[in-house]
Amino acid sequence: MIKSIILAAGKGTRMKSDMPKVLHTIFDKPLVGYVIDAASNTGLVDENYIIVGHQAELVEEYINNNYKNSKCLLQTPQLGTGHAVSMALPYLKEFEGEVIILCGDTPLITSETLKEFINFHKEKASDITVMSAYFDNPANYGRIIRNQDGSVNSIVEEKDANKEQKAVKEINAGIYCINWGKVKSAFSELKNNNAQGEYYLTDIIKWGNTNNLSVNAYTLSDNEEIYGINSKANLAEASKMLNKRTINKLLSEGVTIVAPETTWISPETEIGPDTIIYPSCYINGKNKIGKHCKIGPFAHLRGDVVLEDYVKIGNFVEVKKTTIKSHTNACHLTYLGNSEIGSNVNIGAGTITANYNPLTKVKSKTIIKDNVKIGSNSVLVAPVTIEEGANVGAVGVITKNIPAWALAITRAPLRILENWVTRNK
Repeated sequence: MIKSIILAAGKGTRMKSDMPKVLHTIFDKPLVGYVIDAASNTGLVDENYIIVGHQAELVEEYINNNYKNSKCLLQTPQLGTGHAVSMALPYLKEFEGEVIILCGDTPLITSETLKEFINFHKEKASDITVMSAYFDNPANYGRIIRNQDGSVNSIVEEKDANKEQKAVKEINAGIYCINWGKVKSAFSELKNNNAQGEYYLTDIIKWGNTNNLSVNAYTLSDNEEIYGINSKANLAEASKMLNKRTINKLLSEGVTIVAPETTWISPETEIGPDTIIYPSCYINGKNKIGKHCKIGPFAHLRGDVVLEDYVKIGNFVEVKKTTIKSHTNACHLTYLGNSEIGSNVNIGAGTITANYNPLTKVKSKTIIKDNVKIGSNSVLVAPVTIEEGANVGAVGVITKNIPAWALAITRAPLRILENWVTRNK
């Protein structure tokens, strides 16, 4: 299997934030999480080494809580990208296979591209392969300088490039695949004789050529995949790119999205054909939505939501950590959280599942069985179960389990005081 080394130690000064750059999120998922998933989802990478530095404890907490196949390695002091990779040397001392090196702030890279990249590296019998891309305006990027046979001669940074080199439109994408057994010694031999006094990862290209290794470049077909995050403006732009990619994929799979320009859908959401997403919906996290559903307008799915076929989630309805079975409607102004809801259920406008106890900070479950009808403006105080076929009258506050086919009413009797207005004018 292949190992990955992901560079995630930088502060990200231009983010103007107290938070480490790689923990900034798109659809509530940190940037570094997208990169780890892209590597792991190739099916070729079995272990990830995350190089941490700035606020390392926060990055490490996220990694440890979410990824069993990833280990954080502390880089201190931070002496450049080549120095960062060298942090993995003690852990890969005996390893002889391929290692891919990635940047933790490039959330748009895909596992499909990484698979092609690795396969290219193997087919070329390459020792060092760098990912490249072509830009019409390559300003500020390091240029890929090739030999006549197409192999890579060097990577020249813009500030060091001459006029001829600056005219080159092929740039360094910052992703590498290396034969670790042959190249690992480079990270003990890199020099820091530059203005920054840092050890550059790009110098392994020159090192490889000096040591008669095979050095090649794989050209990326979609430049958006290497879009790096250095500012909040970059973060907003990457969010739009990822959302557009997701929406185009869903459209091609038979989902109707009425207004793509106002709709946000996370890439981890699955949606079946003939489902309609109406304007101004925000679908976040990991969800599974069936066929022939109707979502929105102005609906908010917050993650861990499963909707079976023919479910309707209407305007200003919020759903989180909830499973809803087929032919169930929640059409207006409703919150459904930590719930299991059956088939053929109607949730009246203004219904709330009150699932959170602010004193114990415990969230409890609401269970609503098949064929239940919940009246408008009802509050279901979890933990509570509404058995099959039961009806809850409007303005119900339900704190006990309701048996099957029963009617639950909690409202006070209506009083009418005749001529009250006239008497009190």
